[in-house]
Amino acid sequence: MPKVIANTQKIDELLTRGVEEVIVKEHLRAALLSGKQLRVKLGIDPTASDLHLGHTIPLRKLRQFQDAGHKAVLIIGDFTARIGDPSGRSEARKPLTTEEVKTNMKKYLNQAGKVIDIKRSEIRYNSEWFFSKEGLSPILEVARSATINQVIQRAESKKRLAEGGSISLIEALYPIMQGYDSVIVEADVEIGGTDQKFNLLMGRQVQKFFNKPEQDIMTLMLLEGTDGERKMSKSYGNYIGIEEKSNEMFGKIMAIPDKLIDKYYALLTDQDRGIPDPLEAKLELGRIIVDMYHGHGEGLEARGAFIKVFSKKEKPEDIKKVRLGVSEINIVELLVKTRLAPSKSEARRLILQGAVKIDDIRKSDPNEETSLQKEILLQVGPRHFLKVKS
Repeated sequence: MPKVIANTQKIDELLTRGVEEVIVKEHLRAALLSGKQLRVKLGIDPTASDLHLGHTIPLRKLRQFQDAGHKAVLIIGDFTARIGDPSGRSEARKPLTTEEVKTNMKKYLNQAGKVIDIKRSEIRYNSEWFFSKEGLSPILEVARSATINQVIQRAESKKRLAEGGSISLIEALYPIMQGYDSVIVEADVEIGGTDQKFNLLMGRQVQKFFNKPEQDIMTLMLLEGTDGERKMSKSYGNYIGIEEKSNEMFGKIMAIPDKLIDKYYALLTDQDRGIPDPLEAKLELGRIIVDMYHGHGEGLEARGAFIKVFSKKEKPEDIKKVRLGVSEINIVELLVKTRLAPSKSEARRLILQGAVKIDDIRKSDPNEETSLQKEILLQVGPRHFLKVKS
């Protein structure tokens, strides 16, 4: 068992960096100072196949606990993903099929292993206790630990009901099941984003119901995406994937609003911003993050490529080629089919904002038809280039 580090300075950083709230802070601080190895739980539902930088925030905090000598317990919610977490949702989340969950799970651990030490982690799947030989017994037993009244008091539920929506019984079960995970793995601490606070608190209640010690909980700040407004998400098209190519990752980091620079340093790196100039600060931030996920030296190469293309107004040397199999296409459809826009509405917005060029000519009409009989150079913003033909 690794030696637990009870250094006061390191504990203070563990309790504060990127942290929104700790319940109960003095209890957790005392436990960390005691030298006891704590079991620190993080649950992830495999709702998508790729992780982005927003997902790395709780993983990085879990790694900090690991580095201090504590046991990281990573729960893959292969059962709860089929229900769908209602946290932060104004409508019901679409449940996933068994096959979708299996597909998404394939890459999860490899990607999580870029942040935490998988070999030193305890990996559990909650289908282990919800798909047991006891049938529905575990679910029926855990359902007794909370009331419907409690579940509908959460902010998202209140809002949905006020707008005439509904809360399904299976959604109501979700936070209770997440809490039961804490019972099974005997969690001392559970971490999650601020949008997970209700679920984390429910874990304390479920543990108490089963006569277990109540876990301390730590909520972490959420990360806005490249638009600077909404939580980083693939559905918003404002995400930075941890397996994106180094140049693409670097370019997206350079696109974040200046107001987010300090937050990106604090949540995504072990360093604080030390450069006042926004451009230079982002260039260094991009180098650090690309090195973290692609290897030492990759960040400098990506920085050089960025400066060459965007500061010197040169085009990339290796522009990807795409064939669409049609001789003519609407420009909005063109952006969606080439995945340079996540949706038709976003494609229209990009065009109307003047962010789209074809063969160096800026486009402004979303109704324009584009000929693909000859290869065209499609550009979106300062860093996305594609060569497209029929």
